[in-house]
Amino acid sequence: MGRSETTETVRRNRELQRRFYGEPLGDRLRRLLGALDVSQAALAAALGVSSPMLSQLMSGRRVKIGTPAVYGRLVLLEQAVPRSALHDPAAVERLLAAVRAAEPRAPTSTSTTTQGSYDLLRTVAGPDELARAADTLDRGFPSLAGILRQAASLEAPEPGR
Repeated sequence: MGRSETTETVRRNRELQRRFYGEPLGDRLRRLLGALDVSQAALAAALGVSSPMLSQLMSGRRVKIGTPAVYGRLVLLEQAVPRSALHDPAAVERLLAAVRAAEPRAPTSTSTTTQGSYDLLRTVAGPDELARAADTLDRGFPSLAGILRQAASLEAPEPGR
């Protein structure tokens, strides 16, 4: 594979990562490395991947994280970083150990994230408007229409929730 083919492959892979994960994994992982001030090897161990695999994901030579639990640990770590005392190496080590031990699983029912998304939709439109929008989208985008109908059919969130 020539240099231009490799460059094009990496560019394409990063674009696919952006579609799958919202942004290239290298950007997300570098933020964590900087915030935690740890090596790639330490981050890889906490996530449950090999150092070479982490490097390939960061550089765009690989597109996807193959194991859902690894992605779950990445998300857990990203959520925990803003709350952590990052200037304390012992706190960072405890955080990495907790993430390493975590066994995140895909939700089997409506998760809090899904509930939060419905709540958010209901802050911009009432149930009737959501239902009308669902009717409009039904023909071309039935999945989106279903989400809007679900949001419209749930009770409005209580204040402070």
